[in-house]
Amino acid sequence: MTRQRIGLMSVVVRDYDEALAFYVDALGFTLVEDTPVPEQNKRWVVVAPPGARETRLLLAQASNEQQAGRIGNQTGGRVFLFLYTDDLQRDHAAYAAKGVRFVQPPVVQPYGQVAVFEDLYGNLWDLLQPNAD
Repeated sequence: MTRQRIGLMSVVVRDYDEALAFYVDALGFTLVEDTPVPEQNKRWVVVAPPGARETRLLLAQASNEQQAGRIGNQTGGRVFLFLYTDDLQRDHAAYAAKGVRFVQPPVVQPYGQVAVFEDLYGNLWDLLQPNAD
C-alpha cells in the first residue's frame, strides 16, 4: 500500500531572521533546521508547531521580484494555513499577548472553535480547535 504525506510547505518570507523571530518567539514553533546553502546564497530554514510530527514549514526567503511580490499574499487573501490546537483559548491568549494580530476573534463553528490571525507579513491563518470525534 502506498503511503504519502506532505512533509514541508513553503512560506515566502522577506528575511529569515525576522521570520524566525515571529514563528519561534511569537508562535512558539520549534526551529527544526537552519542550514546555510552558500552556493545559492540561501538558508534551509524549517520550523514546526509544538508536537507536530509530519508537516513543517520551510521559511523561504524571496530571491527575486516575483517571489517578493507574493510575500504576505500567497493565496490571494484567503486563509493560507490551518494551525490545529488542543486549546484555542490558551493559544489565542498567548499569541495575543505576544502581539499576534487577530482579524477574527474566536467563534464557534459546526466543526469546532476558530480564530483568524495574520503572520508577520499578512498571510491569514486559522487557529482551529476541532470538535472532539
